[in-house]
Amino acid sequence: MFIDPLSPECWALEPILKKLRIEYGSYFSIKYVLSGRLANLNVSSKKNYECIAKVWEKTASRSGMSCDGSLWLENPVDAPYNVSLALKAAELQGRRAGIRFLRRMQEVLFLEKQNISDVAVLKECARSSGLDVEEFINDMHSESAAKAFQCDLQITTEMDVTEIPTLVFFNENVEDEGIKITGIYPYEVYVQILEEMLSVRPDKSSPPPLETFLKIFKFVASKEIAVVYNLPIAQIEKEMKKLLLKQVVEQIPAKYGTFWRYIDE
Repeated sequence: MFIDPLSPECWALEPILKKLRIEYGSYFSIKYVLSGRLANLNVSSKKNYECIAKVWEKTASRSGMSCDGSLWLENPVDAPYNVSLALKAAELQGRRAGIRFLRRMQEVLFLEKQNISDVAVLKECARSSGLDVEEFINDMHSESAAKAFQCDLQITTEMDVTEIPTLVFFNENVEDEGIKITGIYPYEVYVQILEEMLSVRPDKSSPPPLETFLKIFKFVASKEIAVVYNLPIAQIEKEMKKLLLKQVVEQIPAKYGTFWRYIDE
């Protein structure tokens, strides 16, 4: 999956990725490749910031995954290169660590409106995603992280990826061409591609009970739950309010929609 941590479109794909992982996770693994699209922008002009803010607002209202464009007018991300290096540094602590860290960065950026290119903010993201913070900071300034990022940029060029997010599906047969899919499509499209790639119909797993889901993912949008459980948002919010009364979750209001944080005992 070709991503940019600053891209609201990648954030908007999260509900679909969660559903894919839950229903067909045993059939695939995801490798994240940084496209560096925004890093190249070196977004420094005010006019540019205003454009990005508008795109964020539009994406959020369309996708139901909140992102607050006013960040770009109040506290813009002024060093995108740092964000890319940070993700590569996190991945040096393992694939799962990288995934947790990316998600945390997105939450801090889109919901908490923080400048995630600021080293102090990145440090806090590393701490809250359970990384070894000292190792993370050292790695961020290491050649390994810089090289890993360069390698990602090379793959992006070689595969002719020009839009974010782009997913490229490969099967075990190296000779076979990958299937490249750019942008966001209905969930069924991804399942169809999986079936084509596997050439058998994969067994679909059911989502776990709601409380188990919350315990696994810790912090989710109503939209994500709605997509995973195939239910209208209104019904999800009703269920979540029950869990709120039982003090299983706390409600985190966002500019668009609602997020829920699981309360660890």
